Amino acid sequence: MEFTPRKEPVIYVVEPYGGSIRKHSPSLPLIFVDDAAVTRGDGIFESLLVRGGKAANLDRHKERFAASARAMDLPDPMLDKWEQATAMAIADYTGAGNAGELVEAKCTWTYTRGRASTGRPSAWVVVGPIEESVLEQRAHGVKVMTTPRLWQVAQELPAKTLNYAATMATLRLARSRGFEDVIFIDPDTGRVLEGATSTVVVVKGDKLRTPAGRGILPGTTQAALFEAAAAQGFRAKSKEMTVDYLKGADSVWLVSSVRTAARVTQVDETVLPAPKNEAELRRLIAEAAAH
Repeated sequence: MEFTPRKEPVIYVVEPYGGSIRKHSPSLPLIFVDDAAVTRGDGIFESLLVRGGKAANLDRHKERFAASARAMDLPDPMLDKWEQATAMAIADYTGAGNAGELVEAKCTWTYTRGRASTGRPSAWVVVGPIEESVLEQRAHGVKVMTTPRLWQVAQELPAKTLNYAATMATLRLARSRGFEDVIFIDPDTGRVLEGATSTVVVVKGDKLRTPAGRGILPGTTQAALFEAAAAQGFRAKSKEMTVDYLKGADSVWLVSSVRTAARVTQVDETVLPAPKNEAELRRLIAEAAAH
C-alpha cells in the first residue's frame, strides 16, 4: 500500500501539570503573544525521527529532554504523557492500515516557560513531513565552514534550547559563502565542538571519534551509532580534536535524529573524497538512527 505524506502537520498539546492531551488544529493559533518562546526564546525542544510507525531512539530522547528541562529549571516533563501524545500524533499522521510503516516523518517536542500572565508552561508535540533540503543533504552530503562559536552560554548549559537565533544567523552566513552547514570551534582552544544542529563524527580506519569537552550537547544519534559500531568491531570514543584532525580523516559526518547523517564533502577549502566504506557507514548510521 502506498503512503502519500500529509502536507499539514499533526499537533497535540500536552498539559504540563495535569498531563491531559488534546489535539490542536494546525489552522488555528497556539502560542500567545506573551509566551516566553516568542518573547525570549525561553524553552527547550527535541527532534525525533519517525520511522516504521514509531519514534526512533525514544528512550535516549526522553532522557535528554528531561535533562534539558532540569538545566533550564522547567518543571519535570511527564514523560509518559509525552510518549503517549507522540504515539497518538504518529498514528494520526500515518493513518490507518500498514502504509504508515513505510513513511519517514519528523516529530518535534516543544516545552516553553509559558505565558508571562499565567506562569504556566506551554507544551506540544508536532509530527510532520521531513523537509526536502534535509533529504537532499542526507543523500549528497554537505560542505561545511568552520567558525568560532562566540556565545558562551552553551558551554555551561547542556540543554537543547529554543534560542537558536545566533546559530541560524551563522548558517545564513555560511550559505552566503557557498557552504551548506557549519562546524563550531572553541575560540579559545581551537577544539572542534559540534555542527549547527548535529554532532560531529570522524572516521579513521576502524576508529570512530566524536569531539570531547565542554560546550557540546550529547547526541542521541551519535550515542546509538557508537553502540552499534562497537558491536560491529569499530573502536568508538570521544576525543578532543582540531580542524586539522577533521581534514586528515577518512570521512567526517554530521549526525542528527531526522537528517540521520550527512557526509561532509568539504571542510573550508579542503575537499574530502568519499571513503571506500561509505556504504557500510551509511548503513550503520541509518540502522542506529532508526533503532
